[in-house]
Amino acid sequence: VDGMGTPGEGLGRCSHALIRGVPESLASGEGAGAGLPALDLAKAQREHGVLGGKLRQRLGLQLLELPPEESLPLGPLLGDTAVIQGDTALITRPWSPARRPEVDGVRKALQDLGLRIVEMADENATLDGTDVLFTGREFFVGLSKWTNHRGAEIVADTFRDFAVSTVPVSSPCHLRSFCGMGGPRTVVAGSSDAAQKAVRAMAVLTDHPYASLTLPDDAAADCLFLRPGLPGVPPFLLHRGGGDLPNSQEALQKLSDVTLVPVSCSELEKAGAGLSSLCLVFSTRPHS
Repeated sequence: VDGMGTPGEGLGRCSHALIRGVPESLASGEGAGAGLPALDLAKAQREHGVLGGKLRQRLGLQLLELPPEESLPLGPLLGDTAVIQGDTALITRPWSPARRPEVDGVRKALQDLGLRIVEMADENATLDGTDVLFTGREFFVGLSKWTNHRGAEIVADTFRDFAVSTVPVSSPCHLRSFCGMGGPRTVVAGSSDAAQKAVRAMAVLTDHPYASLTLPDDAAADCLFLRPGLPGVPPFLLHRGGGDLPNSQEALQKLSDVTLVPVSCSELEKAGAGLSSLCLVFSTRPHS
C-alpha cells in the first residue's frame, strides 16, 4: 500500500485518497523559503489534476481534495503531514517550521473521516511522513535531515502492533524518495549509493524476507502499492511514467503481479514532490 495504510483490505472498509491543490505561490519558487526553482504553474496543476483523476477513476478511491492555500506553498506535499495505519493517523511535526501549519487542514479532514488522531506534542521531535515506509508488516523510519530519532520513537509508540526500525538516510532526501513497495513482499529502490545502503540496512533489520528490485532512477522507486477491495482483481502500482524516468520503465515491467498505472509529476518534482508526498491513501470504517 502506499506505505501509509492498507486500502481495500478488510470487508466494508472505504478507501480514500487525500490531495491538496497547487497554489500559485508554489510556482513562484516560494516553497517554504526553500529557494526552489520557479515552475510552470499550468503544467504543475495539470499533473496534479491527472494524478487526482487516476486515484479516483483508475484506482477507484474516494478522492478528497483540499483547496490550495497561498500561505502554504508546499501544501500539495501533504504526504509529509501524517502517517496513517488502520484507524489511526499520526499528525507529524515537519522539520521545517514554515511547513508546520500544513498539518491543520489535513488533521481536520482525517478527523472528519473518523480516524483516531494522535498528535506529536514533543517539541524536540521532527517527522516528515515521507520518511516512513510501511511494508504491510512493519515500519521503517528514515533518520534524515527531516526526521530525527525522537520522531521515530513516536511512530513506534503510536503503532505498537508493528515493529518499527530506523534506517539512516545518507542523502539530503527522504527515505520514500528512493525506496518503496512494489508488491506485498517486494521492496523497490533506486540505484544510488544512498538507496542501496538503506535497502541493505532494512534487510539486516527485518524478520521478514522481501524480494528487492533495483531501478536505475531513485525517483522511480517512489511508488504507491494499493490493493483493491475486489476479489480476483490484482493490486495496482501507481508509478512515475508518462514520459518521466524512461530508463526505469523496463525494470518496472518485471513487477508482473501488479497492474502498472503510470503518472507524471516532472514539473511538481521541481518543488521536491514525489508520488508519496502528493497524496495520502488510506481506508476507514464506514460510518454507522
